[in-house]
Amino acid sequence: MKIAPLLLLAAVACGGPFSSGSSSSSLESAVSAPGPAAAASATVVVHYPAGWGHHISLRGSGGGLSWSRGTDARWSAGDEWRLSLPLAGAAQLKPLFDDAAWAIGPNWTLAPGQTLDVWPHFFNDAGTLTTRDGWWSNRLQNARTIWVYLPPSYAENAGERFPVVYMHDGQNLFVDSASFSGVSWNVAGAMDLGARDGTIHEAIVIGVDNNGDRLNEYTPVADPQYGGGNAGAYLGFLADELKPAIDSQYRTLSDRGSTAIIGSSLGGLASAYAGLARAETFGLIGVMSPSTWWDNDWIIGAVAGTRAVYQKPVRAYVDSGDSGPSSDDLTQTAQLAQAYRGIGWVQVGYVVQKGGQHGEEWWRERVPGALGFLLGAR
Repeated sequence: MKIAPLLLLAAVACGGPFSSGSSSSSLESAVSAPGPAAAASATVVVHYPAGWGHHISLRGSGGGLSWSRGTDARWSAGDEWRLSLPLAGAAQLKPLFDDAAWAIGPNWTLAPGQTLDVWPHFFNDAGTLTTRDGWWSNRLQNARTIWVYLPPSYAENAGERFPVVYMHDGQNLFVDSASFSGVSWNVAGAMDLGARDGTIHEAIVIGVDNNGDRLNEYTPVADPQYGGGNAGAYLGFLADELKPAIDSQYRTLSDRGSTAIIGSSLGGLASAYAGLARAETFGLIGVMSPSTWWDNDWIIGAVAGTRAVYQKPVRAYVDSGDSGPSSDDLTQTAQLAQAYRGIGWVQVGYVVQKGGQHGEEWWRERVPGALGFLLGAR
């Protein structure tokens, strides 16, 4: 499911007849045909390490570009390939390696007067997935496996830095055989497809395995029936131990506006809590089918109570299904989305999947939309 704004543009031209008695000279002075729009220079900066003896060209429409033959960009320090174009209107364009290999993904749009930075990849159409076993947490005094997805551009375009998405229940995210239900979220597949069609900005994804203490680690406060309440320590592990290590070992964008945290069920509850307790670290909050019922809907009141808090999430994505034994907590999840809207200054995405239930197969269908909303398009 994709979340996309719908923009409606309307142009209205009005005119009226002149009287038959108007002279030729007065008619000519009253009616002036508009001339062509003046061209304004625009610049494309293609960031790519082409290597000695190779070059980057651009093809497209507008500014003298052609789709049949490339115009060479000029190399400058830092592996930047620059081309300035005179534009009277928006142009569509795409870089090519040696005017032979097209950049993967949709066209880029260049507007008059704009400087457009492009980070293309030409040869890799899939990311890579590795695991790091036995990652020890001093804060939690336990170890777990960490999954690391690197996007298609990572190995090919060595100067590019990427947002990072931290996700709970790492076993369930990438590989069906590792998922407790036998169905994974196919996060790598969603990210690869988003890179190809431009609907999801490329990002590093860090999957954090759960363990036998999952209920305790994913819950912010104790529930009268189930206990728990150690999410503060778990988020401390993510923010103060894991994230600094990831930032030092990979080419990341480390600011909070480039750092997402996503989970479902109790993991959704933990993500919502991250937007309260660690908003200085996690600015992009993904809350999928959250366990809003925990401790009598505690999280809804906690989010609603942050109206006066200065630092809040940049974006919050909330979703649920509407079917199954609990209707996937549809009513409470809608209240949580409204609480996010009510605190102000937060971009909120809210999705209800018709027929959706509380399970991995449904989160697999919705995670592309969640990633697209939080990370934005290419």
